[in-house]
Amino acid sequence: MAAGYSEKVMDHFRHPRNVGEMENPDGIGHVGNPTCGDIMEMYLRVKDKVITEAKFKTFGCGAAIATSSMITELITGKTLEEALKVSNKSVIAALDGLPPVKQHCSVLAEDALKSAIDDYLKKTTGKGLEGWQPHNEH
Repeated sequence: MAAGYSEKVMDHFRHPRNVGEMENPDGIGHVGNPTCGDIMEMYLRVKDKVITEAKFKTFGCGAAIATSSMITELITGKTLEEALKVSNKSVIAALDGLPPVKQHCSVLAEDALKSAIDDYLKKTTGKGLEGWQPHNEH
């Protein structure tokens, strides 16, 4: 096993969940980190403001794949409001930790999620995340 990686990280790297594109997604997030070269795409299906399905495609290191896989598991079945509360720290915790040098991968996963929700909101309300603030969360 790679030094510094938990069993959960290795499991999500070796057997990632929810990989692949989604036909006609309700929201698409696309983010990249120019420093490390990781690229993440996230696809969401939303019904009645609940994420019913989440998929991803990631070009990157094992930690990038593992964080993408884990975040799709964490947000499926959650409302948009609940999903927006899923932070990179909660992804790291769910994976039983990440080496400090790889924590930026969890930030990328959080950014991909926010980008996908932003895209969904723009398509359905005409406003992105800036214009959507349920219960004054931000």
